[in-house]
Amino acid sequence: MVDNNQRVEFYRQMVRIRAYEEAIRRDYHADKTPAWDIGAGLIPGEMHLAAGQEPVAVGLCANLRDDDALTAPHRPHHLALAKGVDMKAMTAEIFGRTTGLGKGKGGHMHLFDPDKHFSCSGIIAEGMPVAVGQALAFSRRGTDSVAVAVAGEGAANQGAFHEALNLAAMWKLPVIFIIEDNDWAISVPRDTSTSVANNADRAAAYGVPGERIEGNDVEAIYQAVKRAVDRARSGGGPTLLEIHTVRMWGHFEGDAQAYRGDELAEAEAADPIPAYEAKLIADDLLSESEIAQILADATEEVEAAIAFAKASPEPDPSDAYQHVFA
Repeated sequence: MVDNNQRVEFYRQMVRIRAYEEAIRRDYHADKTPAWDIGAGLIPGEMHLAAGQEPVAVGLCANLRDDDALTAPHRPHHLALAKGVDMKAMTAEIFGRTTGLGKGKGGHMHLFDPDKHFSCSGIIAEGMPVAVGQALAFSRRGTDSVAVAVAGEGAANQGAFHEALNLAAMWKLPVIFIIEDNDWAISVPRDTSTSVANNADRAAAYGVPGERIEGNDVEAIYQAVKRAVDRARSGGGPTLLEIHTVRMWGHFEGDAQAYRGDELAEAEAADPIPAYEAKLIADDLLSESEIAQILADATEEVEAAIAFAKASPEPDPSDAYQHVFA
């Protein structure tokens, strides 16, 4: 069971993440029109946002401690915020400023926070073997920390996915593999790219538990991850979870999404935040005024982070070779 205070906190975190993604989307698009130019503006380059996938991050990270490691994919903001990464430093990194997590050199797909044991990468499935290495380190140190690797359903067709599962199972490591199934690997639907109906079924090939969670329900996600984390902490080894979620926006910002057809409207109608909000109202856990205050608080925090980023200095070109491997 999930207690009522925690349910309200789940909602608060989901609203906070959505407010962040909406604000980043606003500023990302602001100076790239009328002729779309992905390299223009305050935030040049690709941008992958996670509207609709907030329940995964919130349900997952409610089970993690600062000393637990989390590797995220190229769509990382929701996971970073839920893991406790500092919003101002993360935003400065996205804007390419020296006050960012990587001093403005990594951008939104390369966010690293050693204090929170958070990392991400633009390489598909890259975080899976990294999480195995982190779990091996925890095991060798004799701690009960766990590592979690999050990837999209397209990543389950990568070699790194299978190699990581095999090694984690052989060594019975404290690692949880989580697949965010949002139905689309960029523009390819899963049923035309994947030979099994559920990626969770692939766990059996490696002798580890596998579970698919439907409904994009933050409470069900929380409980499923809790079982996996408790198992890992107690020495039971790895678990593979596949969570069916929804990608409400494009694979990247600027994606016209013509390939989605009517499914796009269905995705927008499946927004998990108003659905969870309605549930909490029905259970007398939130009032309209409390909902408005939660949104106001989230908006204030987000806008302060964006203002901080915009006011921060850009890197000096002469520093290009500092803080990098040569």
